Amino acid sequence: MALTKSSNPVLSDKIFYNSRLQSHSETMTINGTVNKIALLLFFVVAAASYTWGMVLDSAGSGQITSSVYPWMIGGAVGGLILAFVTVFKPAWSPYTAPFYALFEGLFLGGISALMNASYPGIVMQAVGLTFGTLFAMLFAYKTGLIKVTQKFRAGIVAATGGIMIFYFITWIMNMFGIGNGFYYGSSLLSIGISLFVVAIAALNLVLDFDFIEKGSQAGAPKYMEWYGAFGLMVTLIWLYIELLRLLSKIANRN
Repeated sequence: MALTKSSNPVLSDKIFYNSRLQSHSETMTINGTVNKIALLLFFVVAAASYTWGMVLDSAGSGQITSSVYPWMIGGAVGGLILAFVTVFKPAWSPYTAPFYALFEGLFLGGISALMNASYPGIVMQAVGLTFGTLFAMLFAYKTGLIKVTQKFRAGIVAATGGIMIFYFITWIMNMFGIGNGFYYGSSLLSIGISLFVVAIAALNLVLDFDFIEKGSQAGAPKYMEWYGAFGLMVTLIWLYIELLRLLSKIANRN
């Protein structure tokens, strides 16, 4: 049975297996990975504060789209490109992961500010829920309340794959102008779908914790601390965006 498999596509058995084939003098540690996660979070917040400020500065001028959207789009595209580069070249993660965090921060800062303008206070709620979920899942994992068994892992992998397919289908529907209000609207069905996605994203955190722990036990090279931190950041960013979406749907019903 694979001990280090995660449903997070950037954290897979193959990555750690290939890394162990390389010669290295220093090995991955949990403390080292935690430090890298904290640093990536700092980069995300620093970049997000820039585009957040741009939205606030331009709110009264009517130039939000022209001034902020290029930074948001550039951040989203740049983050996606760097994510693929990091997945295919894990050894580059000490360099690509910080830039990934910066690019994603540019996108998150802009979208967060725009959402907060429409729903005051929603960002603080989403941030609080994101970190609350992070620590709750870490507690559940460390205390054994949630055990990463093969069946548990397989279920989360299948659900995550299904959500990715669902995202792709809704994207195609949007391209052809086909209505999909069942997901983007504020109906009970739409809220239920978002709750399910949030739950799966949260459970992915448990698999990521397990993956990082097993990777450190397996003696992965030092650069895998950056790669493990990058993988966890991917899940956290996904969780935060989905929480923003869920909270906005709930707000629309009030």
